[in-house]
Amino acid sequence: MLESLLALGAGLIIGSFLNVCIYRLPRDLSVAQPARSYCPGCEHPIAWYDNIPLLSYLVLRGRCRHCRQRIPWRYPIVECLTALLFFLCVHPLGLTLLAAKYCLLCALLVGLVFADLEERILPDEFTLGGTLAGLILAWFVPVDDVIAHALLSMANVDWQPRVMSFAESLAGALVPTFFLWFGGYIYEKIRHKEGLGLGDVKMMAMIGAFLGLRASLLTLIAASVLGSIMGLLYILITRKDASSYELPFGTFLGAAGIVVALLGQRVIGWYAAQF
Repeated sequence: MLESLLALGAGLIIGSFLNVCIYRLPRDLSVAQPARSYCPGCEHPIAWYDNIPLLSYLVLRGRCRHCRQRIPWRYPIVECLTALLFFLCVHPLGLTLLAAKYCLLCALLVGLVFADLEERILPDEFTLGGTLAGLILAWFVPVDDVIAHALLSMANVDWQPRVMSFAESLAGALVPTFFLWFGGYIYEKIRHKEGLGLGDVKMMAMIGAFLGLRASLLTLIAASVLGSIMGLLYILITRKDASSYELPFGTFLGAAGIVVALLGQRVIGWYAAQF
């Protein structure tokens, strides 16, 4: 239980840093300079005692100490969500490399979801950097998949487990990404307008690098279904023009990725048992 509580505290701290990234990266601002956070309204540096995750928000009642401008709800939501996801990753796995890998993936996805919701931007620092991190971690933490393993086994070569794991990660990064990009390409040729940003494609590569081929395909399917349903409901409720509405697909991709990271292997195992 102590390990889970430590993960909860670490999630609050990482969530606070994610809020900095969500605000600064889409605006091409450095996350390192200035080192101290500042109020977007009055640009006054925030003192350390006003920057304690979640607690400071409650003490200040959601307003800047200096200009009294309201602090967006996004700040405590990101901190609480990241803490909860860290807890859910560590509680069943303990303080292991696998748990750390899932914590990193969840943190990246939380950052991408809220950056997409606010600015319709998926920062390369998260997508491309996350893809590289997923491929590197595959060398040390086995990717739970069998697709690349089956293909490589046909060569009658005794591949090392780390090579197999890296191949699974690479397949997860490339195959669903190609399908997503190709779907956007066909849409653009038919409708003569962009239907999918490259940020979504890069985000798909990141998810696949962490989860492998089967789980990343499950993520893509779940995100497509969820995005279609929620997008249609939003258009009907707000009466927006369906031909011009820009769906934040990265938001649904991130939400699906988090669910699959936590529950995907159970779903895949259940599905495989049916056939």
